[in-house]
Amino acid sequence: MKVFITHPSGNNFVRALLVKLVNDELLSEFGTAIAIDPNAFFLKLMPEGVRKELLRRYFDVPPELLWTHSFRETCRMIFTKTGLNLLTRHEKGWASVDAVYQSFDYAAAQHLMKIHRNKNVDTVYAYDDGALNTFKAAKNLGIKCVYDLPIVYWETNRKLIMEEADRLPEWIPALGGGMKDSEEKLNRKVQELELADVVVCPSKFVIDSLPEKLVGNKQLIMAPFGSPKILTGNLPVKNTSKTNKPLRVLFVGSMTQRKGLGDLFKAIELINSPAIELVVMGSLLAPLEFYKKQFSDFTYEAGRPHDQVLELMRSCDVFCLPSIAEGRALVMQEAMSQGLPLIITPNTGGSDLIIEGETGFLVPIRSPEAIADRLNWFLENRNEIPQMGEKARKHSANYTWENYASTIVDFISKC
Repeated sequence: MKVFITHPSGNNFVRALLVKLVNDELLSEFGTAIAIDPNAFFLKLMPEGVRKELLRRYFDVPPELLWTHSFRETCRMIFTKTGLNLLTRHEKGWASVDAVYQSFDYAAAQHLMKIHRNKNVDTVYAYDDGALNTFKAAKNLGIKCVYDLPIVYWETNRKLIMEEADRLPEWIPALGGGMKDSEEKLNRKVQELELADVVVCPSKFVIDSLPEKLVGNKQLIMAPFGSPKILTGNLPVKNTSKTNKPLRVLFVGSMTQRKGLGDLFKAIELINSPAIELVVMGSLLAPLEFYKKQFSDFTYEAGRPHDQVLELMRSCDVFCLPSIAEGRALVMQEAMSQGLPLIITPNTGGSDLIIEGETGFLVPIRSPEAIADRLNWFLENRNEIPQMGEKARKHSANYTWENYASTIVDFISKC
């Protein structure tokens, strides 16, 4: 097996898979928009913030196995930093994320036509929104198409989000969830899935969201994401004797009702106790005043580097993510790795992370009452939190990026 894998920007999922493919000598090429050499001289001339941003585009892949198509993505990054929003607006802008993905996909398809024989490509691995033309070229060449879908399928997502608009109309300014996607974009998603031979999903929730009429004869694989590396030794044990301190409940993620933030606000309101403190960290979809109007008694924390996010997690007691529609929120395993038990919904894609009453609790979607009930349990059982946090930490350690990549590679090599 020789795999041509493409992703315009790269992420933890891609990097884990690349390590496995390179080590097993199964990578024909990796295609991306921008790939940075960390030893490049020009990086030393860049401001610290720009240098860090560029280094996120470093991939540990031999140079001869790298292919890039960088112009439009470079422009997008520049326009974003300089405030040229008209050129980056959703779908319409020449340098929008969608335009970057489509431009890259077209170029990747052309590149595949050139290299498939010399590089012995027999498998193409591509991701949601950037696979259509690459898959079309692969089909013409008789090459297997593997489609990675890291989030719930768009039809299920749209149905759930539209129901939220009816249930909580006051949250429409911060619903999120791709409600502005055009019919053209959604049709591309349908075609990508139709062309796929194998579909890779991070959770059973995503697999269950796939329409049977499109995947009845396809190979489906569930590959849960990996957790962060666990800190050496044990985490500091929280001093549960100081129960006069509020129970710190943490939410991390885009501040949308897609992630159930409105339900969490309502749950804290139902408890109505100074013994609980809600900490919310994430990106704003609306002005902060909008959220404070929904519920004023929470502490807002702005985004920060990953190591500081983990530090914030360690300062809290419980992690709560009552999502309506996800794929598999990485932040759940990050929180567990820092010793936090969870309160989550099945729609986070993380049901397998919950050993009920040991690593946390599973609650139904759209149930502030159930969230409040579980939070009250933690209030009344503060002495149980350290032990539950330790069990959560150990359970999260079972999910590694090595296992993630091995699960995928072993599966597709046998298809």
